[in-house]
Amino acid sequence: MKNIKNILSLFLFLITAVAFSQSGQVAGKVMDGEFNDVLPFANILVKGTANGTTSDFDGKYNLDLEVGTYTIVFSFVGYQTQEITDVKVTSNNVTDLEVTLNPSENALEEVVLTASSKRNTEAAVLSLQKKSVVMLDGLSSQGIKKTGAGDIAAAVKSVPGVSVQGGKYVYVRGLGDRYTKSILNGVDIPGLDPDRNTIPMDIFPTNIIDNVIVLKSASAEYPADFTGGIVNIVTKDFPTKAEYSVSVGTAYNPDMHLKDNYLTYEGSKTDFLGFDNGKRNRKINRYQPIPGTFDNKILLTSLTKRFDSQLGADTETSNPNYNFGFTLGNQYEVSDTNKLGYQASFSYKNNTTFYEDREDGTYIKNRFDPSVNELGLDRSVKGSSGHNEVTMNGLLGLTFKTQNSKFKLTGLHIQNGESSAGVYDLKVSEDNAGGAFITGTGDELLYTQRSITNFSFVGDHILDANSGWNMDWVFSPSFTSVQDKDHRVTPLRIVDIGADIQYQIDPSAIGNPTRIWRNLSEESWVANAKAEKKYELFSKPAKLKFGGGYTFKYRDFNSDQYIFETTSPIVENGDVNTLLTEENIWTPSTGEGTYLDVNNIFQPKNSYEGEYNVASMFISNEFNATEALKVILGLRTEQFNLYYTGIVDEEAVTGLKTIDEFDFFPSANLIYALSEQSNLRTSYSRTTARPSFKEASTAEIFDPITNRFFIGGLDNKTFDPIVPTYINNFDVRYELFREKGQMFAISGFYKSFTDPIELTFFPQDPSQLTVANLGDAEVIGGEIEFRQNLGFISNGFENFKFNANVSVISSKSQMTEQEYNRRLGNARTGETIDDTRDLQGQSPYLINAGLDYNNSDKGFRAGLFYNVQGSTLEVVGTGDIPDVYTKPFNSFNFTLNKTFGKDGRSAIDFKVNNILGDERESLYESFGAEDQIFSLRNPGRELSLSYSYKF
Repeated sequence: MKNIKNILSLFLFLITAVAFSQSGQVAGKVMDGEFNDVLPFANILVKGTANGTTSDFDGKYNLDLEVGTYTIVFSFVGYQTQEITDVKVTSNNVTDLEVTLNPSENALEEVVLTASSKRNTEAAVLSLQKKSVVMLDGLSSQGIKKTGAGDIAAAVKSVPGVSVQGGKYVYVRGLGDRYTKSILNGVDIPGLDPDRNTIPMDIFPTNIIDNVIVLKSASAEYPADFTGGIVNIVTKDFPTKAEYSVSVGTAYNPDMHLKDNYLTYEGSKTDFLGFDNGKRNRKINRYQPIPGTFDNKILLTSLTKRFDSQLGADTETSNPNYNFGFTLGNQYEVSDTNKLGYQASFSYKNNTTFYEDREDGTYIKNRFDPSVNELGLDRSVKGSSGHNEVTMNGLLGLTFKTQNSKFKLTGLHIQNGESSAGVYDLKVSEDNAGGAFITGTGDELLYTQRSITNFSFVGDHILDANSGWNMDWVFSPSFTSVQDKDHRVTPLRIVDIGADIQYQIDPSAIGNPTRIWRNLSEESWVANAKAEKKYELFSKPAKLKFGGGYTFKYRDFNSDQYIFETTSPIVENGDVNTLLTEENIWTPSTGEGTYLDVNNIFQPKNSYEGEYNVASMFISNEFNATEALKVILGLRTEQFNLYYTGIVDEEAVTGLKTIDEFDFFPSANLIYALSEQSNLRTSYSRTTARPSFKEASTAEIFDPITNRFFIGGLDNKTFDPIVPTYINNFDVRYELFREKGQMFAISGFYKSFTDPIELTFFPQDPSQLTVANLGDAEVIGGEIEFRQNLGFISNGFENFKFNANVSVISSKSQMTEQEYNRRLGNARTGETIDDTRDLQGQSPYLINAGLDYNNSDKGFRAGLFYNVQGSTLEVVGTGDIPDVYTKPFNSFNFTLNKTFGKDGRSAIDFKVNNILGDERESLYESFGAEDQIFSLRNPGRELSLSYSYKF
C-alpha cells in the first residue's frame, strides 16, 4: 500500500504541474474515400478566418481554437470539398471530427454537411466498414468510449460475431483459439500462454486504444495462419494534447470472496508483484545424483531437508478483487513539421478465485459388455481450490513524426503470477470399468510465473506524394517465460481399518508425493516490410501492394520431477505437512522417515528445444473493374519450417526438421456497391493452422490436479506425426449501412479443412490426451447481424439501441478409417455409428445480443449484454472413451457508466457479470448413457465498481 501511495503522489504532482488554457481543440483524421485509407496533406481551414492546418502523413490534424461554434472546411486537390458546420469547441476539451473526402471530377465541387462531430465520427466508423477491402467489424476509439468498458475484453463484446472466453480471450464465428489470431499494431506477438494464438485482451486499457478491428476474411498482406478471424489492436500514436488518467476498482463475488475457508499457502514476499523471489527455486542441481538409503546416507538426508516442508493448504479469509492503473500521454512540437509524442499505461490486477465444488472426471465405456450403456468411472477429483492471480502490465510508446515519415517504438511488458492451493477427494477405479474403487485425498500447492516482453519498432514513409509511393516496415522481438515453480502434489489413500480410518502413501494405487519444476523460455523475432503504389487502371484509381517478412521463434522447455518415499506408509490424521518436518525426515541413525527416491532423474523426453521459421512474400492489386465493382486480388507465399531437438523413438535428435512446407495462399475479395449505403461482397482465401511447439513434440506434460497427461503429437506410436491444416474459405455478405450507426448484414460462409488438428484421447487411456490429424472436415454457416436505434418506436426511445448477431453453423468431419473402426468396435447394443462427426472446437451456434441506453448529454450509459455458444466438441473420443462436449455458458451481464464533474472527467463504472449464475461445464456424452462430468467450475456472480479520473 505504501508503494501505491508513493506512485499516486508522484502522479498527482506531475498532473498539477500541467497548466491548461481556456481554449479547446478540434482534432481527428481525414480519410480518402476512394481507398478507405488516410489522406495526407489535406487542407483544414476555419471558415471566415486564416486559421488552418494540414493533415500529417497519417491523415491526422489538430486545431487550437477559442471556445465557440465553427464551420470547418476540408479540401484536397481533385477531391470534393466538405464543410462541417456547428462544430462546438469547449474549454480544455478535444472535439473529435473525422471526415472522408471523395474524389471528384470537378475539383471545385463542394459538399456542405450540417452535422455534429459525434454524427460525423459515427459516419467515419461506418465508412471504414463499408469501404473496407475485406469483411470486417470494428470499434473506433470513440465507439470504445461509448461502451464504458475499462479494457478491450469488455469493449469488444459488442462487435458482431465475437465471443470472449474466460473474460480474456477473443474468438470469432464460434471457432476456437486455433483459428483466431490476435495481433498488436499489425504484428503477431505471443501472449502469456505462448501456445495460444490469442493474447489476453483484458490487459489493454481502452484509453490507449485507437481502434480494434476484427477481420473476417483474408487478404494477401495478412499472415496466413488464421481462419475464423484476426483481431488487430491498434494503440494510439499520442494524444492531441496532454492527457492523464487514473483508475481504481474492486470486485466482489459472494461465492468466492470473504470466505473463511479459502485455501492458500505461504509463498514468497514478492508474490503480490506477480513473481517469486527465488523461494520456490529448484533445491537440487539437475544432475546431482541422489543416493539410496544404503549409499551416501548423510547426503540423502541433506538433500531431502532442502525442500520446503509445507505440503498441505492453509485456510484464511479470501479477499475481493482489486485493480488500479494510470495512463499518460502528450505531444511536443519539435519544429514546424516534426512532432514527438508518447503514450504510456500501467495497470495492476489482483484477483482471487475460490471454487468450493470443482470437479474433474475420467470415464470410460464398458469394454467387456456392449449391452452396458452407462459409463464407468476411471477417476474423479472433487474438492475446493483457491487461486490468487496477479497481473501487472506496462506499455510505453514513443512516436516521432516528420512531414513524410513516422517512427514508432513501443515496449510492452506483462508480469503474471498465479498461486493455487487445493484439497480434493479422490476416487480411482481398480479395473477401469467402474467396479471396485480406491478412495483417497489429495493436496496440491501450485505456483506458475509468466512474463512477456515485446518491443515493436515501426516505420511509415511517404516516398513520393506525387507518384503515390508509400512504404512501411516493422521489426518486433518478443521474449516469453513460463515457469511452474515447485508444484507440490501429495495423494493419500484412505483405508478402513475396522472402526478407524488410515491415510496411507500408496504409490502403486494412487501415486507418490511429487514435486515438479517446469521452465519454458521462448523468443520471437518478426520483421515485415510493405510498399504500395497508387496508380490508375482502366482510367480509375488502383492500388498495388507488395512486400515480405520473416518470423523466427525459438523455444527451450525442460522439466524436473522429484518423488518422495517413506519407510512408513501411514500418515497420522492425513496431515501431509508432517511428512517433511525435521523429525520425520529419514536419517542414518533412525533409518525411518521420508526421503528422496533414488530414481529421481532428469527426463530428456519431457524436455525439448524447438525452432520455427516462416518466410513470406505477397502481392495484391486493388482496382475498380466498373464504377460499382471493386476487385482485390492477392497472392501470398509462405515457407514454413519446424525443427525439433529432443527424444524421438527413444533416440536423441538435434535440429530434426519435422515440417517443411512451401505454400501458396491466394485470396480474392469482390465488393459490388448496390447503392451508396449497401454492398454485396464475396471472398475466397486459402489459409492454414499450424501445430504449436508443444503439439509437435514428444513431451509428456502432467496436470497435477486432474491427473491427466498431454502428450505431444510428434511420435506417440498411435497417430501419424502432426502436420499443418489447410483451409479453403468462401464468404458472401450483403450489408446495409444506415444513419445513427444502424446497419443490417446477412452472411454465408463455407470452409473446407484438410487435415484439421484436433484434440483427442489416447485409445485405452482416458487420462492421456494428444493432438492428431483425424480426417478432413467442412463447415457451412449463416450469420445475421443488425444494429437498430429504437427511436422509431417513439422519441422517448431515441437513446436506446439494440444490436444482435446470430450465427448458425454446421460442421462435419470425415473420420479416418482407424477412428471409424474404433468407434464401431466399441458401439453399444442398438447404436448406429456414422463415419462423420462434429469438428472439434467448432460451435454449432453463436448468439450475441445487447440493449444499451446512451445519454451523452447527461453522461449516462447502461446496457444488458447476452452471449452464448452452442454445445461444442472439446475432446474427440476414441470409441471406448466417449466424446467430451463443452456445454453452453449463458453469459448475461449488466454495465452502467456515469460521467460527472467538470467536463465529465470523473467516471464510475458498475457491472454485474454472470447474472444467471451459469456454470462452466464439460460433459462426456455417450449413446444411451447419462452424461458425466469431465470438468465443472462455478464462476458465480461478480459485482464490480471502478472509478476513473482524467486530468
